[in-house]
Amino acid sequence: QVQLVESGGGLVQAGDSLRLSCVASGRTFSRYAMGWFRQAPGKERDFVSSIHWSGGATYYADLVKGRFTISRDNGENTLYLQMNSLKPEDTAVYFCAADSSGWGTSPREYDYWGQGTQVLVSS
Repeated sequence: QVQLVESGGGLVQAGDSLRLSCVASGRTFSRYAMGWFRQAPGKERDFVSSIHWSGGATYYADLVKGRFTISRDNGENTLYLQMNSLKPEDTAVYFCAADSSGWGTSPREYDYWGQGTQVLVSS
């Protein structure tokens, strides 16, 4: 079992930056690939980014590539998402998730989820 708690969301203006954090507790954080997903009102949960358990490889959705950076600190059991040049269309609840068996982009592949943190980007 892994417990995940996100933080760092908030209300910002277009062009601003935010850094989301996800602190893990329970089983060994470094055993899991980690991902960030987001869900806007009335829409499905979409993949944003993922990172290999080692931190040595990352993957991004096209919509955020070049603006967002995922990273992790296995010593601190923490996952990060640095979000720059935010746009109104980035508005959503952002979730972190842990994948025990792979390194995917589908929400169905992830085993554990946080409760989410709201990001609101005004124009």
